[in-house]
Amino acid sequence: MDAVIAQYKPKMRVAHRPHAPWVSNARPIATPRSQSTTPEQLVPAGQRVVVLAPHPDDEVLALGATVAALARAGREVLIIAATDGEASHPHSTRWTPETLRTVRPHESELALRRLAISPQVLRLGLPDGGLPAHERKLAELLPLGSNDTVFVPWRHDGHPDHEACARAALSACRTVGARCFEFPVWSLVPSHAAHGRLLHRMLQRVEVPADLADAKRHAISAFASQLEPDEGTAAVLQQDALGAWQQGTAEWIMA
Repeated sequence: MDAVIAQYKPKMRVAHRPHAPWVSNARPIATPRSQSTTPEQLVPAGQRVVVLAPHPDDEVLALGATVAALARAGREVLIIAATDGEASHPHSTRWTPETLRTVRPHESELALRRLAISPQVLRLGLPDGGLPAHERKLAELLPLGSNDTVFVPWRHDGHPDHEACARAALSACRTVGARCFEFPVWSLVPSHAAHGRLLHRMLQRVEVPADLADAKRHAISAFASQLEPDEGTAAVLQQDALGAWQQGTAEWIMA
């Protein structure tokens, strides 16, 4: 069946924090997209699932139910956290980088437990917001093999860390012969300027079980540091973003 995703052409940008989206005043445009698939069809039996997360939450926000379905189906799962997410609140006295380096990985662990995922986790500890400068090192650090299926945020997702992870993963996958699927995170959010980059791009709808879609909603609530307003500033993860990442039983990858 055909999927439908809201899209727009950005008209205006405003200043933003490192982990908050640029916004646009443009209206969404509904555009048909490619046919649906299932997690099990994406990753054949016997292959390992590798999720490269720029920050501790990216592995859950946009693709958590898909990864949970693959774990339930018996696929081995490796989560690679490129950074510890320490730069999400640059002006906060409560969420200092030192605090976030501890809190955000714990939030990720709780979210994965709520999805019944017991993955191997590799934390690289690279600088949050600085991945483009470490892109080659990141590619070299990825422990990939030809039997891996890698999931990584899209190379045009509108966040420099997401885009650096995509380039590093694609390079590493080409080297070892692994499969790689990119998925939209910030670019899936209609109010984010990167959303306009999805215009004319083919997306594939991943159908996930309803119980795992519900579990994903519960898992996302684990990211308290990102969901709560702080010192007069809005939460990093706002309602329009949460709505984009929780579209019934659908998740999205680039076709």
